Amino acid sequence: MARRLLPKTEALTVQLLRGGFVESTHRAQAAMCDARGRVLMSAGDPESSFFIRSALKPFQALAAVGTGTLERYGLSDRDLAIMCASHIGSVAHARQAFNILWQCDLEASVLKCPMPDGRHSTLEHNCSGKHAGMLAVCQHCHWTIHNYMDIRHPVQQLVLSKVGECLGMPAAELMTAQDDCGVPTCYLPLRQMALLYARLASSDFIEIERVVRAMVHHPDLVAGEGRFDTELMRLTQGELVSKSGAEGIQCVGRMGEAQGLAIKVQDGAQRAKYAVAIHLLRQVGWISPAIAEDLSEQFSALSDTKRLEVSGELKIL
Repeated sequence: MARRLLPKTEALTVQLLRGGFVESTHRAQAAMCDARGRVLMSAGDPESSFFIRSALKPFQALAAVGTGTLERYGLSDRDLAIMCASHIGSVAHARQAFNILWQCDLEASVLKCPMPDGRHSTLEHNCSGKHAGMLAVCQHCHWTIHNYMDIRHPVQQLVLSKVGECLGMPAAELMTAQDDCGVPTCYLPLRQMALLYARLASSDFIEIERVVRAMVHHPDLVAGEGRFDTELMRLTQGELVSKSGAEGIQCVGRMGEAQGLAIKVQDGAQRAKYAVAIHLLRQVGWISPAIAEDLSEQFSALSDTKRLEVSGELKIL
């Protein structure tokens, strides 16, 4: 049966104001879904497809949960949180990623994520936890570790099967491309990104529930001090699970209500996606005015002379 075409709504506009004058303008789209895949609200076209980038990490981490890898090597929720992370490469982050490798008797040299500029170890790369988690799964399942990033490798096929299961579609139908860290990421409509985060927030599946628990209990590991995901999860105290992706991707799930929100800034601007997220989370009542004000001071007021303002809203379909 053909999927019903969803109506388009007006996209969001983000303006950078300098001294009250418009200096730059960004456009953004967003979709909100429930755990059954129904699009509840949108701004722009919910069928528009983009790479989900690092917002896929909580679902990539399901490979470690579902295979018994965590139990085999005595890995904790802190280890699981770093598998979901796009971290800042602090000593604490690098040590947590190394702990995964240490517990499964692997050296840091097996990590194939890039060496960050000005750093001394691949453990400092923002995706080191994701890579370490995949290597732990390979070690547990007796799979080769040398080409673990290849889309044909069993660990990547396992990840895609988990993503397909969450989306209710065959993994073979997922479109992928290599992310900047070398691991495949998925090309998805905004509505499917929102569906993933609705599923993440639903707590209907034990494996997914454990991933969420790790993220909301250890938000400092998911991003880092002063980063949006960390600050949002801290302030909402477990009510929201949040994960950013490169090129203007931001995804948020609301616990209890099993709803997901996916945002894409058309030109990939990071500053704009945070302003949009705060604006929409306040509109739908997922954050209080006080939390919105706190986040706005951190992520929308860029300096004494510059600020970001968002116009438009999610519309009910």
